[in-house]
Amino acid sequence: MKLESYWLDTAPAFAAGEQGPVAGRADVVVVGGGFTGLSAALALARRGASVTVLEAGRVIGEASGRNGGHCSGGLAHDFGALSARLGVDKARDFQRAYSAAFHTVAGIVRDEAIACDFAVVGKLKLAAKPEHYDKLARACELLRREGEPDVRMVEPAHMGEEIGSDKFHGGMLQANSAQMHMGKFGVGLAHAAARAGAHVFEQAPVTRLERLSNGGFRVTSARGVIDAKQVLLATGNSRTGPFSYFRRRMISVGSFIVATEPLPAELIQRLMPHRRNYVTSRIIGNYFRLAPDNRLVFGGRARFAMSNPRSDVKSGAVLRAAMEDMFPQLKGIGIDYCWGGLVDMTADRLPRAGEHQGMYFATGYSGHGVQMSVHMGQVMADVMAGKPERNPWRTLEWPAITGHFGSPWFLPFVGTYYRFQDWLH
Repeated sequence: MKLESYWLDTAPAFAAGEQGPVAGRADVVVVGGGFTGLSAALALARRGASVTVLEAGRVIGEASGRNGGHCSGGLAHDFGALSARLGVDKARDFQRAYSAAFHTVAGIVRDEAIACDFAVVGKLKLAAKPEHYDKLARACELLRREGEPDVRMVEPAHMGEEIGSDKFHGGMLQANSAQMHMGKFGVGLAHAAARAGAHVFEQAPVTRLERLSNGGFRVTSARGVIDAKQVLLATGNSRTGPFSYFRRRMISVGSFIVATEPLPAELIQRLMPHRRNYVTSRIIGNYFRLAPDNRLVFGGRARFAMSNPRSDVKSGAVLRAAMEDMFPQLKGIGIDYCWGGLVDMTADRLPRAGEHQGMYFATGYSGHGVQMSVHMGQVMADVMAGKPERNPWRTLEWPAITGHFGSPWFLPFVGTYYRFQDWLH
């Protein structure tokens, strides 16, 4: 069993990285070579800007290459609850932003001819308890009323047509959900940005950011110093570097994934005949899908802990138990990959983007970042060109989390609370 991301281990090499030192000047320095930073670099370079991307490790080496491989439109929130809290107009705007994000990814895959096994398959949200079906049905009705026609319920009696497990009590099927190979997409996006003229530096962690008297910035990295007219911070929940402002406003939550050995075609037909994206309705639930080579990629918040090799192994055991409980047919199946990653979770689970101390940023995708990170890279290119109205998150306040200074010491208590809520509801 490899303790590394299946997506990263099976991705092609990024062959367009800059080999020399970081130096000189650029119109824009993008800090972070994940989906947000690379998407922004592509959009900015297409417009003729000189762009330098500084990535601390390898491109897409963190959250962008360590997720579950789902690309879904639609909010992570219950639309009704979000409407009650923020108003229906704002909830509708956010819902539309996620729908637009899904189409942004599809458009980049098409326009840049990125070979990443992109396939629209739909997402089935599985009711883990009988009472969850009624809640999903209400959400489905509201979404259809609010302009999302491609969503429908799968009644409990018809679940056998969708999934080979007796653990669920119906579900909600959303059409605008796709799968892709995250490593192939990310490296393809990096190559697209480089083709457009962006200079991408790997192994270039940023250690200092200074405001210059002319209004620009000086960015110091491990590979050299560069001056820029504008800076975009696309660092996610980076644990190092001069980003304490952001660390105090996000909680780094571990999410863990295993990938099985390739499964026989006959077994796949019995378990997941439509090869959809699947997510369970529990707070501490699971998400899973099949990879193009017929592996089951199965993940979840297995433990409220940070990701490291020892923690990943423990979490992998928890995930195996959950997988075998859900699908007894997989008992004893080989696990070829086990890995973890950090989710940049905001307190309200909504992204944040805007400007801080003259620098632009987009982050806080809260576990639904594949589509929104790519989309916000494109959006922030517009914002940096003088179109702030393009940013759907611009009016959200973002106070620091009380008692949080970067190290999430309270995760075990959060886990206990959510487990209780899952039992209660």
